[in-house]
Amino acid sequence: MATKAKPTDEFRDHISTVDDQGKRVWVYPRKPKGKLYNYRKYVSYFLLALLFAGPFIKINGLPLLMLNVVERKFVIFGVLFWPQDFFILVVAFLALVVFIILFTVVYGRIFCGWVCPQTIFMEMVFRRIEYAIEGDYSKQRALDRMPWNAEKILKKGSKLTIFLLISVIISNVLLAYIIGVDELKKIITDGPLEHTAGFGAMVVFTGMFFWVFTWFREQVCTIVCPYGRLQGVMQDKKTVVVAYDYGRGEPRGKLRKNQERTEGDCIDCNQCVQVCPTGIDIRNGAQQLECINCTACIDACNDIMRMIDKPEGLIRYESEEAIETGKKWTFFTNRVMGYTAVLVVLMTALTALLLTRDEAEATILRTPGQLYQKTEQGHIKNLYNISVINKTNHDMPLTLKLLNKEGSIKVIGSELILPAQGIAEGVFFTEIAKEQLSGLNSEIEIGVYSGGELITTTDTKFLGPAN
Repeated sequence: MATKAKPTDEFRDHISTVDDQGKRVWVYPRKPKGKLYNYRKYVSYFLLALLFAGPFIKINGLPLLMLNVVERKFVIFGVLFWPQDFFILVVAFLALVVFIILFTVVYGRIFCGWVCPQTIFMEMVFRRIEYAIEGDYSKQRALDRMPWNAEKILKKGSKLTIFLLISVIISNVLLAYIIGVDELKKIITDGPLEHTAGFGAMVVFTGMFFWVFTWFREQVCTIVCPYGRLQGVMQDKKTVVVAYDYGRGEPRGKLRKNQERTEGDCIDCNQCVQVCPTGIDIRNGAQQLECINCTACIDACNDIMRMIDKPEGLIRYESEEAIETGKKWTFFTNRVMGYTAVLVVLMTALTALLLTRDEAEATILRTPGQLYQKTEQGHIKNLYNISVINKTNHDMPLTLKLLNKEGSIKVIGSELILPAQGIAEGVFFTEIAKEQLSGLNSEIEIGVYSGGELITTTDTKFLGPAN
């Protein structure tokens, strides 16, 4: 009985790391090498250095980046943001999303292969340690099949110990980005019993990173990561991806000595498959879900092409349209120009918001349950509560002035001092002549000054007599 041929698009029905029975297929990628891999190493080492140095870099006394979700305090490039600046963060987030979409439309998933922290840590840190201890892919496979003996225990034990130590370091760095270096030092020096929440977070992060880079690995990219799932929507045939030139490579055929070659340039050596960190065959077609555009297959194929005296670029960065038609790739498509226009608008709005952003933000409300008071001079007094948030890293003594009315303001108690990155609260009386008021509720504007400089203004209501 004749066997049924497998459909050519069967690879799109399931991910490469799961077999027909639904079991995990462990990927043993061959150790990559080549020009593009060296470039990736330089980029990765630079980004790793920036990542680990980030919490210690300060601008105007503030960290380069801190995302303190617990205290709802965010520092981006040395600029402090509070929940009151949420609209600015929303615009910045929208600009980032549009930029990612635009970048993906043009260049595909180059971010995944070159910049993504998951890929950098997996391929340039953990995988390289694995190669150093267990050897290349064939030796790793043989070691896993080997019964437990002294050699296997030593290699596996040393690898997992190093993986755990690196996971601890990564978790501490991540925590420093959330709570700041100073708070992290307190957790480390004071001991876990003094900071149970912080220590618990550190343990959770460590376990998560250890599990991801030891066992889950490339499944993050193919199963969990939403960006990988969305790439099919954002890309089209004009997008530049890592692609196999099937017009030049097909039909495939083994290379044989002393025999004239009639097949394409692909000699079916499977080197591109062996080096793939997600276990796919790039020759199945462009825009595969698992492909992270890491270029390992390009280096492997170019190496083979040089050996058999064929031109490089059988696998290369190219658009699907250019592979299909042979036309030169064009950058400015309608989609690119549309996304670019939206991005320019968002960046303009974000720049305007940042430039007009006040150093402090004040909230002034009439004290609940208090009516207005009349003075001996016939003036009207209202009692107010004030709360001021400091968006800078220095203390500010505050004074209050009426801006649109003639009158006076008297703070009850001590002088208002706004602490760095903190909040100042107080109570004050506002006194205005009756003839300046317009009915029951008058709009007044109060300026908040520090060192004679107006730092913010706010409007509130002033209660007075009806006539």
